[in-house]
Amino acid sequence: MSNFRWVICALLFLATTVNYMDRQVLSLTWKDFIAPEFHWSDADYGTITGLFSLFYAIANLFAGKFIDWMGTKKGYLIAIFVWSTGAVLHAGCGWAAMKIEGYDSIEALRLVQAGSDAAVAIATISVWLFLSCRLILAVGEAGNFPAAIKATAEYFPKKDRAFSTSIFNSGASVGALAAPATIPLLARAWGWEMAFIVIGVLGYVWMALWIWLYDKPRQNKRVNQAELNYIEQDVDDLADVQDRSAVKEEKTIPFFKCFTFKQTWAFLVGKFMTDGVWWFFLFWAPAYFSDQYGYTSDSAMGIALIFTLYAIVTVLSICGGYLPKYFVEQRGMNPYLGRMRAMLIFACFPVLGLLAQPLGTYSAWWPAILIGLLGAGHQAWSANLFSTIGDMFPKSTIGTIVGLGTMTGGLGSMAINMGSGQFFKWAADQGEAFSFFGFDGKPAAYMVVFCICSVAYLIGWCIMKTLVPKYKPIMIED
Repeated sequence: MSNFRWVICALLFLATTVNYMDRQVLSLTWKDFIAPEFHWSDADYGTITGLFSLFYAIANLFAGKFIDWMGTKKGYLIAIFVWSTGAVLHAGCGWAAMKIEGYDSIEALRLVQAGSDAAVAIATISVWLFLSCRLILAVGEAGNFPAAIKATAEYFPKKDRAFSTSIFNSGASVGALAAPATIPLLARAWGWEMAFIVIGVLGYVWMALWIWLYDKPRQNKRVNQAELNYIEQDVDDLADVQDRSAVKEEKTIPFFKCFTFKQTWAFLVGKFMTDGVWWFFLFWAPAYFSDQYGYTSDSAMGIALIFTLYAIVTVLSICGGYLPKYFVEQRGMNPYLGRMRAMLIFACFPVLGLLAQPLGTYSAWWPAILIGLLGAGHQAWSANLFSTIGDMFPKSTIGTIVGLGTMTGGLGSMAINMGSGQFFKWAADQGEAFSFFGFDGKPAAYMVVFCICSVAYLIGWCIMKTLVPKYKPIMIED
């Protein structure tokens, strides 16, 4: 049997890695490189990350349907071209702000007196410029997961999807791992603009590989008959089908009819409750270590903390695909029951986040380790959550459901990121007048948000289990 399906999985992993590196360039450069230049506050950054999440949510409403319509190969190509272009365009925001405000150089923007009307004008115009680029980035990135999940469903049988999904989904943590080791150093050596350009160009390289290697399994000359039998083992009576081209394509569920199924709502709730947690730490962790401990993103200690955090996420999250496989193959559970049992276990990992801020008073390493464990729990949860779609929906509708779910996840992310930016600014202004669990001011605000993040998974799991207590795949009538 050929094993070309793992080459496809590797491509999905690379795309997701690039996706998250493009997304994280801003979080690793704004506090120490961009904010001094454009006079940004936490609220400004919160607005950018929050509205990016909103753009991403809206784009996902259409991205899944677009991928189902265009097909996996063309749809993925268009998505990564758009987001890579959006990433590169960020590099021109400084030049555009300088020209619009009538300054002779970028350094002149930095030298404007903080708090002055001129500084407010520079901050405002630069925020709008970055938001324009984030809009393009969000529209393209919205296509990543619908296309990747659809490709996984095309190339892997149900029993292997959680593991293959956990592998490509680990690209999120690998991207987040590679980013702090490269982006701040690029920004320090050649300017923050070059960081956006270099990471953005990686997407164009991936496009060439995808054009060369990807075709559907039945049309891919690199997939032999034995591997095709393995991939399509879930098709009813497949052993009796001699001509694989005779296997009928499944009908697509109409868009609005998707909302009539409890299975759809279970997935939407799971994404809404938990995606914002991952995005919060993705966007705010570098600023957290800079604010609370004074370790800038380009300092040796700052890089080490973020690298350690995502190293934990990367190593442990890949194991997330094994646990449901054990429940299915060794304990005889159906795929959905095995996945839900595993997700309950993974939902307990984020509870450790309650200790991050208290133990952080002893060392910055404690938050790095505990947030890393929280992130590992999220990635394992996310891989299995995505796989529940393939368990219960026909392949023809997977892109649509993933798009809807990532849309609700984006809305949850918008709420937590925009709310956190305003909350952190307010708490910093209040100082000792605002207290929570023994912390004052901004540290108290971080403690509040950490508490919300820590319990979100258990709440989400309970709602999902209530909506869909048992395995019930959706059948489309001819």
